[in-house]
Amino acid sequence: GGRMEVLEEKEEEEQREEDLKTLEVGARLQDLETKVTMEQVCVPSDVLDFDWSSIDTSHLPSSYKTNSLKEKKLLYIAHHFLQQYTHLCPDRKPLFLHPVNECGVEKFVSTTVRPTLLPYTELYHWDGCASFVSDYLTMEPLKSPITQPSSLYSPTTILKYQRGNCFDFSVLLCSMLIGAGYDAYCVHGYATREICTLDETLELCPLLRKPQEVPKEEIKKSNKYRVKPPPDLQSKFELQQEAKKKAETEAAHKNKERDGEKVMEVEKPKSDPLYGLRVHAWVLVLPGKREVPETFFINPFTGNSHSTMDEHFLGIESVWNHRNYWVNMQDCWNGCKDLIFDLGDTIRWEIMLSRSNKPLQLLPGAEEEKELSHRDMDDKEKEEEDMSFDMPPSWVAPIQISPREFETRCSQGRKVILYKKAKLEKWAPYLNGNGLVKRLTIYADLDCTEVVEVREWFKNREDMLDMREVNKQTQLTTEYFSPGHLLGLKAHTYTLLEPETEHTMVFYNEARVDGLQKRVENANEMTEYFVGRDDFLHVRHMEFGKRGKKIQLAGSRTDLNSRPIVQIKECFHRNLEKPADEDVAERIFLITEETIHLTYHLKDKYITASRKDFFKAAERDRKGNEIIVTPEMCITYQAGSSEKDKKLLHLYKLLQELTEEEKQLKQQVQQSEAEILNILKIRENEETTVKLSVSIYNTERNKKRRQQYEAMMNTMEDELPGQEEQYLDYLAPFLIQIGHREKMTKGQALCVRDDCMTDFKHRVIDKANIIQARFEKAVEELQKKDQWFQENQNQLSPEEEDDFLTRYSETTFHIHILALRLNREKQTAPHKYLALEEKLCKDPRLAEHLGHA
Repeated sequence: GGRMEVLEEKEEEEQREEDLKTLEVGARLQDLETKVTMEQVCVPSDVLDFDWSSIDTSHLPSSYKTNSLKEKKLLYIAHHFLQQYTHLCPDRKPLFLHPVNECGVEKFVSTTVRPTLLPYTELYHWDGCASFVSDYLTMEPLKSPITQPSSLYSPTTILKYQRGNCFDFSVLLCSMLIGAGYDAYCVHGYATREICTLDETLELCPLLRKPQEVPKEEIKKSNKYRVKPPPDLQSKFELQQEAKKKAETEAAHKNKERDGEKVMEVEKPKSDPLYGLRVHAWVLVLPGKREVPETFFINPFTGNSHSTMDEHFLGIESVWNHRNYWVNMQDCWNGCKDLIFDLGDTIRWEIMLSRSNKPLQLLPGAEEEKELSHRDMDDKEKEEEDMSFDMPPSWVAPIQISPREFETRCSQGRKVILYKKAKLEKWAPYLNGNGLVKRLTIYADLDCTEVVEVREWFKNREDMLDMREVNKQTQLTTEYFSPGHLLGLKAHTYTLLEPETEHTMVFYNEARVDGLQKRVENANEMTEYFVGRDDFLHVRHMEFGKRGKKIQLAGSRTDLNSRPIVQIKECFHRNLEKPADEDVAERIFLITEETIHLTYHLKDKYITASRKDFFKAAERDRKGNEIIVTPEMCITYQAGSSEKDKKLLHLYKLLQELTEEEKQLKQQVQQSEAEILNILKIRENEETTVKLSVSIYNTERNKKRRQQYEAMMNTMEDELPGQEEQYLDYLAPFLIQIGHREKMTKGQALCVRDDCMTDFKHRVIDKANIIQARFEKAVEELQKKDQWFQENQNQLSPEEEDDFLTRYSETTFHIHILALRLNREKQTAPHKYLALEEKLCKDPRLAEHLGHA
């Protein structure tokens, strides 16, 4: 007996020690929670100041304020499920099952999900939905970072006030994804501090991420037939010098690596005392529907997708959709990496509402508890009945987003996101006068003080400008245009919008007659690149000399003193219709030296190309008009032939053609220079006065179209007062005959009624006669076709016979329809006549004299 007492005392002491440890851990967690709450997240002050208790709930539907019988039963099942879960899993945190809504009414989380497909093309895909939710809503941190919230508001209320915590974000995004056809679920779990607090300052901006390159597998070749390598004839001294240089570079590289490691240490996130305890909610998308190949997570705060192996997600308590609720029974010691997302596996995922009649099994060891009281047995029987319970419909009103709200997106039309060495700003369309909708600023340091590059995106600009990149170090600006620019511009790179500076212009060559694809210009050179030309020209390079003194006359243009052309070089693709030694590959016009060089394409199996060199600086006749050609003026080389071309007439004609083409080329170069000046002038004007285009269907912003419509409607109202009613008045033609009198005598009323009835009778008879005439005509045509077919049946081919039978059946069908219409007219005419008579008797203008007889 003494031993038993001693053992009991020891057990009591151990229990006290465990209780004290639990209290200490709880106290530490509470201290950490208060410290973290004091630090809080860097969010705008207006977000933290918003008071949810002051929102107006009087206008909300009754489903928000009360529970139906089915919802009450569901809450009872959830309460019973939670009791069992707490009993069998005492070490786990309570489940997020039935928080209160904005009206203070308990609602099961699955009924808060409202599947909705919104009428916007962008929201038909998961990335569009995720992007919209992350942009449209403002993030609010949880009141306690390690505790689930006590409330979960409806998606309609969250959309109205454009703010919410991670659970609000997830429920709204899940509702949109399920509506779009995805197999999506809300997740209650744990994540890192950066995910929970929306801290992306250590994350690379998605716009800067490069797509991962798939490494190519090298094909191993057998060494059996390889040629033996030649003997090594390298100098040993040179090898020693190279080894020294290599050692020096390696040492420098190691120093850089050390510096990089120091930088990496600075860039690493600080240790989190609440690591693994921070509560977060996100969205799980399973494969199968909408051609989703594999399971992935969506962080609703950012709209980015993550692999289930992502180290930022540390564990899952439960998942739910609009139909059921699942509890994760797998160990999360390694985060979510080892989790299997087969929700049909009852060992790994405990389902709350199962349609089978099997008892609930939260843990495999639960079957060992056989000593159950009668009360427990009754509860189990009730539970088995609850297994076949179907989820009630959502209590949330339909989710609606107006076109204006969808377009505006961000709260107050602007949103700023800080990334690692980058800042991303977003604006609603038409908010900025220059059409700016997105700007990415890239910095050289983590403190974001030294700007390296700025990228801007535009929308709805009349000049079709789509994007602009500005390198702050080189001061180089690159602009990208959508198809449809006035001058066919696709891209423009420059430092200054001034002529004869460095410019690279890329064009939509399909929109140009000359096939110009790119033009590169600086102070001394200009190069043009062509595509798809009939003359096979693909490059034209021009070199310019220095200008002489400018002579400006009164009233003269300033661009008359153009740059002198020194050289024009053209390159051509191979024209297979000509022999290679007659197809020019390159021609160079040396303007100042008055020489022309022609180089032809290589012939097959030749390593040298044919050439012709012309020297124009020769003797001319007395008038100086025609060139006198001598053998010394042309040097020719014919590949594969030792004989020189002695036909001076052929060379004379070729030189004349080249001289004429040289004049035309000079004019084309001047036109290119003039086009550059015109483009720069137009771009300067476009940037000075930016104009935004508005669709004619956008009646809110298209003021001109709206004014025209309002003016047209006002004109119609002024010119045709009461005409709408006149068109609808069936007695108007008969009232005109008596002069539109407000009061009629009995005789006039009877006369109007008789005229109306007679007219209706004639119309019915005329209609029936028209149908009868068409019917008789169709029958006559059918008889003629029948007779023709009997006479020519033997002479028809199978195709002609099939064609005839098709037309014959069409005529038969037409006759059948006419017969039905005629029948219907005859049957309904008396009823229509009586209905009109009754209507006339009830007409207020005739009822006084006709009565209801």
